[in-house]
Amino acid sequence: MQLGFVAAFYAAVLGLATTLVVERYLQYARHPEDATASSGMYAGGDLMLEIFIAGTLLVPTIVLVLVIAKSEPAFTIYSKILLAFSLSAPLAFGLLCIPTVSSGPGLLGFVCLCRLEASPFTLAAAGFSRGAARFQRPKRLTLFALLAEGLTLVAVVSGFAFSVLGHHR
Repeated sequence: MQLGFVAAFYAAVLGLATTLVVERYLQYARHPEDATASSGMYAGGDLMLEIFIAGTLLVPTIVLVLVIAKSEPAFTIYSKILLAFSLSAPLAFGLLCIPTVSSGPGLLGFVCLCRLEASPFTLAAAGFSRGAARFQRPKRLTLFALLAEGLTLVAVVSGFAFSVLGHHR
């Protein structure tokens, strides 16, 4: 019953996210001259939309963790999925370090950038999951997820800082 509620919660959030992304796409398609003239403002709006969607997805994830906290098999499966998703962050960062991926307006670069922008939310989910884990294996898996996400975020911020400092010299 509780897992059905969580699944319905995820479905509602994903439905809302889909609607918002389609509306945003239609805004670009209907007013391309505005999008070109105010590209920075549109990019800021895109970032705010992504932050909203990632934050909204965090809510059912926290509810899911609370629901499955007493079940070792369920929490272990969840922890494996969380770890796999967390390992996509260093992969995305590595791909963005390849000039051909990061230089053009390609789909792969866009997906990698979106993944890294969602990193603080994944880090929060991993931290909450680590705190809620009651069993040894899920604790270890969520710790690895937390480390993968956290170290990638440190690498991204460090790379950005060194890049900015390097341009000022």
